[in-house]
Amino acid sequence: QAPGAALDAPTPRSSGRAVGAAMAVTVVGLIMHAAASVLRGVAAERVPWANMYEFTLVGTLVAVATFVALCLWRDLRFLGTIVMGLTVVAMGVGLAVFYVPADAVEPALQSYWLVIHVSIAILATGLFTVSFAISALQLLKDSREGGSGRLSASGWKALDVLPATRDLEALSFRINAVGFVLWTFTIMAGAVWAEHAWGRYWGWDPKEVWSFVVWVVYAAYLHARTTRGWSGRRAAWFVLIGYATVIFNFTGVNLFFQGLHSYSGL
Repeated sequence: QAPGAALDAPTPRSSGRAVGAAMAVTVVGLIMHAAASVLRGVAAERVPWANMYEFTLVGTLVAVATFVALCLWRDLRFLGTIVMGLTVVAMGVGLAVFYVPADAVEPALQSYWLVIHVSIAILATGLFTVSFAISALQLLKDSREGGSGRLSASGWKALDVLPATRDLEALSFRINAVGFVLWTFTIMAGAVWAEHAWGRYWGWDPKEVWSFVVWVVYAAYLHARTTRGWSGRRAAWFVLIGYATVIFNFTGVNLFFQGLHSYSGL
C-alpha cells in the first residue's frame, strides 16, 4: 500500500457520477472565483485584499484552491461538502454585509507590505479552513464509530466511507503546521509594516492582539499534539477552537473594536 493511501476514501459506484459532477462544478466555480478576484483587483487598480469583502473573496478562493489541489494528491473529495459550504456562506455574508465599492486605499496601506503581509494571512486562513473541515469530519466520524447519540442513526451512514479518524487527524495536523508557519510570517511581516507606517513594531492594537491570540492557540495545539500526546477528539476540538479565533479575528475584531487596522469602512 502506498504511503498515505489510507486517506483515499472509497466512493460507492452509485454516487461516483454525482461526485464527479460536483467536482467539475467546483473546478468551474474556482475558475470563475479566480476571475472575479482578478477583476476586483483591476477595478481597484491594486491587489484585491484591502478590506473585509476582498479578504473574504480571496480567502475563500484559497480555501477552495487548497481543497482542489489536495484532491489531485489524494482522493479527499469528502471534504467538499464542508469546504464548499463554508465558502458559500462566507461569500453570501461578504456580499450582504462586507461589500464596499472598489476604490483606492488609505496612505498607510499603499505599500508593498500590503501584498506580503495580507497575502500570507489569506493563505494561512485558507489552510486553517480546510483543516477545520477535516477535524469537524474527524469528530463526526469518531461519534459515528462510538455510536454516540443521533450519529448512530442510519441517516449518518455516509460517514462510514470516510478514512479512519487517525488518518483525518494526521492530515489536519500537517495542514495546520503549514498554516501556523504562514501565520508566524504574517505577524512578523505585520510588525515590520507597522514600524514603516506608524514608527513602532507592536502597539497592542486589537488586531495585533487577536492575531497573537490565534498564534498562541495554534502553537499550543501543535505543542500538545507533538509533545503531550494529545490526539483524537481533544486534538480535533483544539483545531475547532483555533479556527474560531481565526474567524473572530477577521469578523469580531473588525466589527466591534476600533483600532489602526480599521480601513475602508469594512
